[in-house]
Amino acid sequence: MPPPPPRPRPRPPCRIAAPPRPCPCPGARCPPRGRCHRRAAPRPARQPPLRGDRGRGRGPPPPPGAMSFFGFGQSAELELVLSDAESRRRVEHKTEEGKKEKYFLFYDGETVSGRVVLTLKHPNKRLEHQGIKVEFIGQIELYYDRGNHHEFVSLVKDLARPGEFTQSQTFDFEFTHVEKPYESYTGQNVKLRYFLRATVSRRLNDVVKEMDMVVHTLSTYPELNSSIKMEVGIEDCLHIEFEYNKSKYHLKDVIVGKIYFLLVRIKIKHMEIDIIKRETTGTGPNVYHENDTIAKYEIMDGAPVRGESIPIRLFLAGYELTPTMRDINKKFSVRYYLNLVLIDEEERRYFKQQEVVLWRKGDIVRKSMSHQAAIASQRFEGTSSHTEAKTPSQPAENNSRQ
Repeated sequence: MPPPPPRPRPRPPCRIAAPPRPCPCPGARCPPRGRCHRRAAPRPARQPPLRGDRGRGRGPPPPPGAMSFFGFGQSAELELVLSDAESRRRVEHKTEEGKKEKYFLFYDGETVSGRVVLTLKHPNKRLEHQGIKVEFIGQIELYYDRGNHHEFVSLVKDLARPGEFTQSQTFDFEFTHVEKPYESYTGQNVKLRYFLRATVSRRLNDVVKEMDMVVHTLSTYPELNSSIKMEVGIEDCLHIEFEYNKSKYHLKDVIVGKIYFLLVRIKIKHMEIDIIKRETTGTGPNVYHENDTIAKYEIMDGAPVRGESIPIRLFLAGYELTPTMRDINKKFSVRYYLNLVLIDEEERRYFKQQEVVLWRKGDIVRKSMSHQAAIASQRFEGTSSHTEAKTPSQPAENNSRQ
């Protein structure tokens, strides 16, 4: 009797752990090596335990200030309000970005007073602090040395001792007869600013609010203000004589002068006068000069002849000018020059620079000043007579005004 044929070995089942439904492979046949078409669901990633959950307990609680730092605790807003904000004059001042914004105007010797308003965002929570103070600061910032701010005026008043608040508060402050020796200035490489700063000291992050202001320095008519007269030229080619009526001009003044041609042997086709501002920053070997042409005024177009006189009349009120600043806190200087330029037919340029002093006229502004500013201006007039050779501002008026 022949032996029975061998039975075929059963095909191994699909390698899927406990399949909840039939295998979707065609003909109920799984591919070799258990490569089933069914995709196993990915396992969720295991997240590490929090640092406070490791070991015994949940770790120490965060400090009180940490809740506010991450936005879960009490927070506050500060606001600075001047006591005479409604009546105080505002003026435009150029910012560091080149834009113009309006700020409150102050003068040397004026009192700065107001209040600091502390507003709590969450009235049902308390605010812990390490003290509240307000500062009046005057500082110079050099753009090539941003990390260092040179403060020449620094006044501080403490408003509250360390403690806690559960509701909004208001604190009054006053800085009497504050000395403001320099004028506010924003230039190419330097910035001189005055501002108020209110600070709520906290453990992690302080709450700070600043308010900038503009300071103008007032001057009176110079006692000595002689005219400028000079003869320049090129030997056997060009000789001219120019004259300006003053050597010191206020910011709204008019430059009056004339150009007289003594000898003309070159073909001149154009003549103009430029106002140049020269900003000098730094000391010693680290001195930087920045020239900026404020205005160009054409005074002649065409070829002049010998004996011809060209008048000059230039109004300064339409240009952005500042008073002349000399060695401000030994950090920077700002000077102004009148540059006479002649151009011939071959595009060659002949020029002559002459420095002039600009100052801010104070007798008209004084009518709208506060009483403290008037006292400060009188004090300035009484002391400026001892520094006649050092500053462009001189006491008394010049009876022969032009």
